[in-house]
Amino acid sequence: MAYIKNWANNEKLNKTEVAKLEKDGLRILDDIPYYAENGFESIPKEQWDLFKWAGLYLQRPKEAGYFMMRVNIPSGILTKPQVDTLAGVARDYGRGVFDITTRQAVQFHWLEISQIPDIFKRLEAVGLSSAGACGDITRTIVGNPIAGLDPEELFDTTSIVQEVYNFFQKNEDFSNLPRKYKMSISANTKNASNAEINCVSFTPAVKLIDGEKRNGFHLKVGGGLSSRPFLAETVDVFVDPTRTLEVAIAVTTIFRDHGYREKRHLARLKFLIADWGVEKFKEKLLEYTGPLPSKGEEPVQQWNAGYFYGVHDQKQAGLKFLGFNVPVGRLDAEEVFEIARISELYGNGEVRTCNSQNLIIPNIPTKNVPALLAEPIFKRISISPHSFIGHAVSCTGIEYCNLALVETKERMRLVAEELDQRISLDVPIRIHMVGCPNSCGQRQIADIGLQGMKLRNSNKEMVEAFEIYVGGTLNAGGQFNQKLKGKVAADELTDVLEELLIFFLNEKVAGESFFDFVGRVGLETLQEVLDTILGKETYGVSI
Repeated sequence: MAYIKNWANNEKLNKTEVAKLEKDGLRILDDIPYYAENGFESIPKEQWDLFKWAGLYLQRPKEAGYFMMRVNIPSGILTKPQVDTLAGVARDYGRGVFDITTRQAVQFHWLEISQIPDIFKRLEAVGLSSAGACGDITRTIVGNPIAGLDPEELFDTTSIVQEVYNFFQKNEDFSNLPRKYKMSISANTKNASNAEINCVSFTPAVKLIDGEKRNGFHLKVGGGLSSRPFLAETVDVFVDPTRTLEVAIAVTTIFRDHGYREKRHLARLKFLIADWGVEKFKEKLLEYTGPLPSKGEEPVQQWNAGYFYGVHDQKQAGLKFLGFNVPVGRLDAEEVFEIARISELYGNGEVRTCNSQNLIIPNIPTKNVPALLAEPIFKRISISPHSFIGHAVSCTGIEYCNLALVETKERMRLVAEELDQRISLDVPIRIHMVGCPNSCGQRQIADIGLQGMKLRNSNKEMVEAFEIYVGGTLNAGGQFNQKLKGKVAADELTDVLEELLIFFLNEKVAGESFFDFVGRVGLETLQEVLDTILGKETYGVSI
């Protein structure tokens, strides 16, 4: 259907909005064959940003002409042909690099414009797409990676996620949103989809209607991270699963038609919700949907942060799903081919990605589990990883990203592996490292968040460094971590973290989580500890 761009006459529109009025972002898909045939030099610079709508970013440095591609994986569910296809793209075009993102997507690097049409053809042949994976549009839908298998899910959300994803995919009625737009749909009771940090989330709920207990969703809106993070708020409605798409369309329409388009840094849905409040938002929502029941109860358990390590019973008798650690989400193409082979040999070929940057192999008959685990690849991609590497998350970093200030991916891996050699704890600590304030690595919800920056060391040289944040969670509605004053040079980060963690080890009570510890001892105490660490002569840091 056509819609009216009621913002078109606003004289204060930012430059991106003006450009989008002239050409819809999805139209770049029409141009790519020409650019592929005529080379990178044929692409006007003013068209570079439009490639986001095709799921493509120019990687660092832009002028070199190499692209990063993000492929949508709704709910993280992949078939054997899809896994093989993705592995083939990484091998043939991406120098073997295969990254799992914090939104269950797959990311490639080193792609050239001449290769993109063939990659699109390969993806389309197995039902995959990169369209809308970036840009001011509905991104891939995060969901429950064990949907349909989960003994504790209220209901299977697989078909719902696919229906909503298919509706928005390449839909030009919703391809000109004020800013990126992130959605999650999950009936997992442990909040595997990180609902509170999405623009809009459908979360498990139950309600008594006409004397009958109904399973459905609650609706959360206005979450998001970056430099001004917000936790999503719950709207007072109960959504029957059959109305999920209808409600998703209504929320997206409100954002499209009423979201802010003057300043890019204030354009996310979270800013509209912060200004309107959820009551006004609900009133507007009901104008589109008609009456919706008031909210019910939320059958929530402890947040699992998207971690599923180990061997678990599926709801299907005699079948198991196995959760594996992929260190900081990075695989090489040959490993992915091997995982695909194993998933088919011992199961039905499915592989699932998690927003913790890990993977799951489901539908394994109980008798096949020992043989699967004996495969050599699972020495690195472990079902029972060491604690720090098993709970380490990293963004792409300066290796490929134009926004990053520091190297992250390999550094986070090395820091975590070294901490595993030095410290043993009775509870896991989630450490997330990000290369800039945009926080693709979701620094704000980590036990310990590390945000990259630059500083001058004692020799007046600019070096990579990090700020430390402590105490993030998405339990009980969520709480973002808080910054400790001080900046740590990158080459001293592991030692500083070790001393901070030794203080935790010595002062904690048995079984106490890091989040609870931060709440008990207080930020001021931890600041004093860090000040003492940074004050030692062995650390050449700037505060």
